[in-house]
Amino acid sequence: QVQLVESGGGLVQAGGSLRLSCAASGTIPIETMAWYRQGPGKQRELLASITSGLATYEDSVNDRFTISRDDAKRTTWLQMNNLKPEDTAVYICKANAFIIEPRYNGWRDFWGQGTQVTVSS
Repeated sequence: QVQLVESGGGLVQAGGSLRLSCAASGTIPIETMAWYRQGPGKQRELLASITSGLATYEDSVNDRFTISRDDAKRTTWLQMNNLKPEDTAVYICKANAFIIEPRYNGWRDFWGQGTQVTVSS
């Protein structure tokens, strides 16, 4: 019902920039879109989230990342600048939506497959 596809990852040198995108299928309105990452040997961590009117960031972003969304395109982006080797991780998109069905009504999370970002020094 809601499938997320990330793109834009790859190999970049330290100090470089990447823009990740996450496109959502379907037509169900999405309340919140967010970006997570999971580095090697680390737990998945939240980076940023965005509703229709408010973006929030975690301290680990250090003002280097910017999240945005376009509901008409059902897409969210994560602009990453001044990348560092410690940013190397799988970046994962999440969408939260309220599902209305005959047998189920409630909030559900939908996760993308992740896209690899590798920052070389």
